Amino acid sequence: MHQKIIILDFGSQYTQLIARRVREHNVFCEVHPYSYDISFDENIKGVILSGSPFSVKEDNALFPVFDWKNSPVPVLGICYGAQLIALQDGGDVHRSKHREYGRANLSTVGTCSLLQNMKQGSQVWMSHGDTIVRIPDTFQITASTDSIPIAAFSDESRKIYGIQFHPEVYHSTDGSKLISNFLTICGCQADWTPQSFIQETVAQLREQIGTDKVVMALSGGVDSTVAAVLLSQAIGDQLYCLFVNTGLLRKNEFHDVQENYKLLGLQVTAVDASEIFLHVLKGISDPEKKRKVIGKTFIDVFDTEAHKLQDVKWLGQGTIYPDVIESVSVKGPSVTIKSHHNVGGLPEQMKLSIVEPLRMLFKDEVRKIGRELGIADSFLNRHPFPGPGLGIRILGEITAEKVAILQEADDIFITRLKSDGLYNQVWQAGAIFLPVQSVGVMGDERTYENTICLRAVHSTDGMTADWVHLPYEFLSLVSNEIINKVKGVNRVVYDISSKPPATIEWE
Repeated sequence: MHQKIIILDFGSQYTQLIARRVREHNVFCEVHPYSYDISFDENIKGVILSGSPFSVKEDNALFPVFDWKNSPVPVLGICYGAQLIALQDGGDVHRSKHREYGRANLSTVGTCSLLQNMKQGSQVWMSHGDTIVRIPDTFQITASTDSIPIAAFSDESRKIYGIQFHPEVYHSTDGSKLISNFLTICGCQADWTPQSFIQETVAQLREQIGTDKVVMALSGGVDSTVAAVLLSQAIGDQLYCLFVNTGLLRKNEFHDVQENYKLLGLQVTAVDASEIFLHVLKGISDPEKKRKVIGKTFIDVFDTEAHKLQDVKWLGQGTIYPDVIESVSVKGPSVTIKSHHNVGGLPEQMKLSIVEPLRMLFKDEVRKIGRELGIADSFLNRHPFPGPGLGIRILGEITAEKVAILQEADDIFITRLKSDGLYNQVWQAGAIFLPVQSVGVMGDERTYENTICLRAVHSTDGMTADWVHLPYEFLSLVSNEIINKVKGVNRVVYDISSKPPATIEWE
């Protein structure tokens, strides 16, 4: 068993970033809701209390079951976590006159093991509506900014620390150093590595599955591919993979992905069900209905093909840790999880047990595991692609004609990104077919044809995203090529919306 840090989530948008920063130092960690009752053992080395959109001064404030005052391991409170520590141990917290948000600089940095090697002037990121105005008697103020007298405080004797800024975000320039200092205080060993994960996971899979058969749906994406290769290493030809063409894949993807799977030595059955999907989607325009129909049809096709196999007992899935975390809401059941989500969706009649080799990994960790397994970067660096495919990139009703138009436009965009060396600088890109026709002039003729929108974003995990400032010259070339080569398109636009408030996909 690995040593680990427990992160208690109070609903912060940055909680997953805390976990990722811890793991960047090769230390394993788990995220649990704030109400999680920690059962300590020798492997738990520290606890981090996350930030929160809530206020410790509100009637509905969130308080942990965990008794941090008498913790057997070091405790770090970040933002809300720090305010909670101050309030519950006899300090004072007031609502800020103005929300403190954005960049700030530490004007003073005192002697403290948590802030070791951090210098005066270090940039930090603030995001809070409460301010600690008085710390508990046993604590010492260890850092300030020009506007916040108590930016950090500590009780070294109990190894309890509070900070009112977010070390996990990119804008806190010494944030990684602070996280590393806390892990040192906790006495963590840096033994969470791709090599150790693969060795341990393969051994666990062999013990878990034994001589049983596993069936798994492959999407052509990174998660399902890495999960399948791990399973293949563990159980060899006991793994049966199915790759379904929904008719909503990118241009040539059904053929190209099959060739990639052959190189990986996977045992794959390819099923072309494109006509089935287009038939059941006829006349449906509502985005969520489309998702549900695509999901149900996929399960039906997969179930039919899986039943052709004899004595299969397990279903392999490429579920990753963000899927798991998002399925457990801080304040109860999750409000809405998109209907193509990896967690759940297993039809009862299949009566298969689920095996999820990547369940505890983030996307960047999945890629590291993939490289260690020898999967080519060209496969691992593929942009994320939605489960419903082009079905949610065609706004309104889906038809074979619209799919063909979008496939051609999307292929031009993605091919150009690759040829111009921009593909790996973008987290996700694609084209969207808009239900908008406009007047154009092509040659001497007036046209009334379709509009294609191009979308490219920067992100780390899809939870937030910013649009990519692609060069105007590049966008001009892509636009001209799409309009000249794709029959039925006379206008191309570029989406410059960020998430939030927009989403990455349009549906």
